[in-house]
Amino acid sequence: MTNQREKRNEASLPHSVFSADWLQKAERQAAQETGISLFTLMQRAAKAAFLLAQREFPHTRHWLILCGHGNNGGDGFEMARLAKSAGIRVTLLAVEGSKPLPDEAEMARTGWLKSGGEINSADSAWPHDADLIIDGLLGTGLSSAPRAPYDGLIDATNSASLPVISLDIPSGLDTQTGQTAGKAVHATYTVSFIALKPGLLTGQARDYTGKLHCDALGLQSWLGGHLAALQRLDASQLGTWLHPRRPCSHKGEHGRLLVIGGDTGFAGAIRMASEAALRAGAGLVRVLTHKEHAGPLLTARPELMVQELTAASLDEGLEWADVLVIGPGLGQKEWGKQAVDRAAKWDKPALWDADALNLLAINPGKRQNRVLTPHPGEAARLLGCSVKEIESDRLLSAQKLTERYGGVVVLKGAGSLIASEHGEMALADVGNAGMASGGMGDVLSGIIGGLLAQKLNIYDAACAGSVVHGAAADEIAHRQGTRGMLATDLLAVIAPLVNPDLKK
Repeated sequence: MTNQREKRNEASLPHSVFSADWLQKAERQAAQETGISLFTLMQRAAKAAFLLAQREFPHTRHWLILCGHGNNGGDGFEMARLAKSAGIRVTLLAVEGSKPLPDEAEMARTGWLKSGGEINSADSAWPHDADLIIDGLLGTGLSSAPRAPYDGLIDATNSASLPVISLDIPSGLDTQTGQTAGKAVHATYTVSFIALKPGLLTGQARDYTGKLHCDALGLQSWLGGHLAALQRLDASQLGTWLHPRRPCSHKGEHGRLLVIGGDTGFAGAIRMASEAALRAGAGLVRVLTHKEHAGPLLTARPELMVQELTAASLDEGLEWADVLVIGPGLGQKEWGKQAVDRAAKWDKPALWDADALNLLAINPGKRQNRVLTPHPGEAARLLGCSVKEIESDRLLSAQKLTERYGGVVVLKGAGSLIASEHGEMALADVGNAGMASGGMGDVLSGIIGGLLAQKLNIYDAACAGSVVHGAAADEIAHRQGTRGMLATDLLAVIAPLVNPDLKK
């Protein structure tokens, strides 16, 4: 398992992510246009994985290499040949198929045999002294749950208590959705070839990929001429959205944000959202909430302006504000419904979260000025389907949400997705398991709202806010681990992240 104090993925990973289907078709085109044979690409892939194995596990001396009946297995055969040439003992198990191997895989298999290597059947006994497993069983072409003998080999791999390097993708993981229809390898490292694929970053991917690497196999320039399916976002990009402030700027220039929510018993949600907005840099933050929360909120954070939510204060607040955040702790009583009905007619930038989304699901409407931030349960209500359907293809679900509701959607989860109705899509490759606790969504709402107040457009605010939110949680996890992380822990580390120029 990944050490909680280590960043899961390297910042050096490419930011462009290409669809698995496109890459399967484009690989042959790339070879033709660059004059590189497909077998040369296979050799480069094997070498990239071999060098990773030597770098990360330099003391291993007996590798168990598992090869499937396809090009993923071809990568394994070629990697076995390299290992043997380097003096590493190799035990290779290969799955036989009813059809001939692809041409490149057959060339790699022949090269392994010519080097004096042996091929053992898939049901052979495993060596007791192997110290590294190479997973070359199933690659990007997987379309169903692994069947025998693959499922048994995956089980044995996961039970072996040995480090595992998966070639291109952990066997059994869907390359596009990051879902598993059946068994899948839990890798220690995964090395993706040519480009990153969505299934390595979203869905259940983090449970299986281990630490992710990518090697373009010399096709970087060629890839640069093609449009990626989505962009991978991390903290290294914050400076593209967040620039140093003008020395003589004043609070009015950094936006007037209105935050609405906090019905009886839910003061914490509105407190976290409104303080997160301040920490993200909003100039002025006014809160409309239940009257019983006004005193405690002002005591806890005197920089806020707090009023009771009434029809009059709502009209006044919407007239005053540049940006609106509605939903944290709002509830679904008449008190909250009236606020949502009024907010639905507002035409300035807005963020809707929590019960505002649940009320929107009852009375759907399409607007271009909103950021919606649903978790999978809220997304299911918005689309009238099950959570399982949402999670089965998160990219498609995010697209459907923007088609139905307009604006920008942040579909929260491990590898949160940001999608716009104009077709833009990004994935926030930040965050960790410590974020599975109450209040995290309220903090996200406040951060994005604070960035909207500073005049970022709704897509950029959603992207930057999602990165700040996840990176803040990563900073806390680095200090104390993931278990026991509180949403309020993030508040103290938001400010350094929204000032990326401090790191220069």
